[in-house]
Amino acid sequence: MGLFMTLFSLHNLSFIFLLFLFYITIFEFLRIKKHSNLIPTTYPFIGCFISFYKNRYRLLDWYTELLSLSPTKTIVVQRLGAHRTIVTANPGNVEYILKSNINNFPKGKPFTEILGDFLGHGIFNVDGELWLTQRKLASHEFSTRSLREFFMHTLEEEVSERLLPLLESLSNEKNQVIVDLQELLGRFSFNVICKFILGTKRCSLDPSDPKSPLSRAFDVAAGISARRGAAPLFIIWKMKRWLGVGSERRLREAVKEVHNHVMEMIEEKKHHMNVTGKGNCVEDLVSRLICSGLDDEVIRDMVISFILAGKDTTSAAMTWLFWLLSHHSHNEQQIVKETELNTKQKLDYESLKNLDFLKACLCESMRLYPPVAWDSKHATKDDVLPDGTMVNAGDRVTYFPYGMGRMEKLWGKDWYEFRPSRWFSEPDNNGGTMIEVSPFKFPIFQAGPRVCLGKEMAFIQMKYVVASILHRFKIRHVSQDKPIFVPQLTAHMAGGLKVIIFKREK
Repeated sequence: MGLFMTLFSLHNLSFIFLLFLFYITIFEFLRIKKHSNLIPTTYPFIGCFISFYKNRYRLLDWYTELLSLSPTKTIVVQRLGAHRTIVTANPGNVEYILKSNINNFPKGKPFTEILGDFLGHGIFNVDGELWLTQRKLASHEFSTRSLREFFMHTLEEEVSERLLPLLESLSNEKNQVIVDLQELLGRFSFNVICKFILGTKRCSLDPSDPKSPLSRAFDVAAGISARRGAAPLFIIWKMKRWLGVGSERRLREAVKEVHNHVMEMIEEKKHHMNVTGKGNCVEDLVSRLICSGLDDEVIRDMVISFILAGKDTTSAAMTWLFWLLSHHSHNEQQIVKETELNTKQKLDYESLKNLDFLKACLCESMRLYPPVAWDSKHATKDDVLPDGTMVNAGDRVTYFPYGMGRMEKLWGKDWYEFRPSRWFSEPDNNGGTMIEVSPFKFPIFQAGPRVCLGKEMAFIQMKYVVASILHRFKIRHVSQDKPIFVPQLTAHMAGGLKVIIFKREK
């Protein structure tokens, strides 16, 4: 009798549980059906985990394909164990997120948790008052006067005394050397940003020399942190961090190395200031941060954020441009011609402003291969995007520069072509003036209140470096294979850009 009652009870419990599952399934089905943008195929409980897992190594192209099919150019991705991710290539949504209703879309705790071990409380990983305070302190470094000084005292010196002589030595016609141009430009950009922030260079430009320990640790920390954000299940990296194993152990070691190197540089700067006096508060960004009385850890995190921003973004943009120009020699010739027309005795700060075609080439390169492929915010409360997409509190909302550059609706049927002329008012003959493209259609440097402080500095650096190189050298790609675009915190070219350097005949 007791056994019978037990079986009867279990049968009832099973029936109740199945009934509960049935109701939950119907509820999920109706909720999913309500959201017309729920592409890819989404199931109750597991969301789009199966599709996401299948496409985990090609998320950029997968998202782009889905967005091109969406009437609103917005999709909703639901993953097991996580809030929804709303991905948009709709300029109206981008403006709403980055400007019109920015207060509802901070970076948010999920974002800061992913990057917190690496970036700490630096400017790129905080919101609110802490972000505003750091931005005000840093904004002085990007005034017109500071940019002129940056050009004269940092960029000119690094290019004329180090970069060009190295390229000269590598351009031996009889003994051609294959060079990884991405690695070389990365080292150059790393030195420039370190000199700008700290007043000192940190590594050799020669690709045959060992990489700087700080630069190497940065690469490891950035790569693993980026993979956290793209993980199919967040619980996996969190468990690995808790256990201190695998990639999370390597991340911890790399972050410790970065912290040690940066703190050592801050201490060196403090010692220098104590010896030479407080007048050095205007020397560089770190000196100014020290004089402001900020805590050492906040200064450390700000330095890490700025090194990250300047280390790979400009070098990535230039790397892809050099690759594109190797397949569009007429555009390369036009850059050389424009540089010669605007160069008197040498290319100076003022003449850089007139290099419109070179700027158009850079913009076109970054449209197709943006240094930052995507950026996410997190909604603090329920909302509705301009295209009608429902946003729940806690949802990740991602605007997607990589996909936006590939939308026919935004750039026309020839979106896949490298065509710098599209940036001019008379595109058919490359004539007219450069057009002002909405930053919400082309959000390479973000937009709105959080627009990148270093935008103008980045263009100055890229224009000067590219013009200086092409004026003296021809860069030829040694492989005909199309390189692979790898999105991390900043994107890079898988395997580097292998080139041979030739002197350009005058």
